[in-house]
Amino acid sequence: MRSVEGLTVSGLSVERSGRRLFANLSFAVPAGTALAVMGENGIGKSSLLRTIAGLLPKQQGEVGLRLGRDDDAAPLGERAHYLGHSNGLKAGLTAFDNLEFQRRWAMGDGLPPAAALAAVGLSHCAEFPAGLLSAGQKRRIALASLLTAHRPLWLLDEPATALDQPSETLLVGLLEAHLARGGLAVMALHAPLALATTVLRLGRS
Repeated sequence: MRSVEGLTVSGLSVERSGRRLFANLSFAVPAGTALAVMGENGIGKSSLLRTIAGLLPKQQGEVGLRLGRDDDAAPLGERAHYLGHSNGLKAGLTAFDNLEFQRRWAMGDGLPPAAALAAVGLSHCAEFPAGLLSAGQKRRIALASLLTAHRPLWLLDEPATALDQPSETLLVGLLEAHLARGGLAVMALHAPLALATTVLRLGRS
């Protein structure tokens, strides 16, 4: 596959528990664009995202991210945010402290926690323990963590889970701003978002 400015996946094959999820999968996601990975449950959407992130091994194929930046030699996982089904929050920490912990862990050069919480409309929850917040609020804190470190590739597994319509609109706004800055996103979705995307539909062979 011809190299592009962005994410390139070529000839990717992945197995889980001895079952082939997909084979010889190739696609490209240019900088400034989003890819929606769709298909029925258990088809391999989450596994694809985790493989791109380097969290699951691949049987064959190549995954590369090229953006013409000084950090292009860094491992892809260090240039990506992965947000899975779990929000990755510590229940006993406040919303602010969760974001501060994640920002320090990621050596974040993005928004400080207070600004990230404001961006998702949760400034009033800064001192609340995460365990006492609603499912939608927890998801918005997880989305806020994407803003605390500048990473060009967002890998989002059902990012709208537990979000009401206004919060889903907020999510779309965050994605649009990220893409406008030259970032890119790969998302596993059951239902489309109100966002321009290319669709990759996984199916059983």
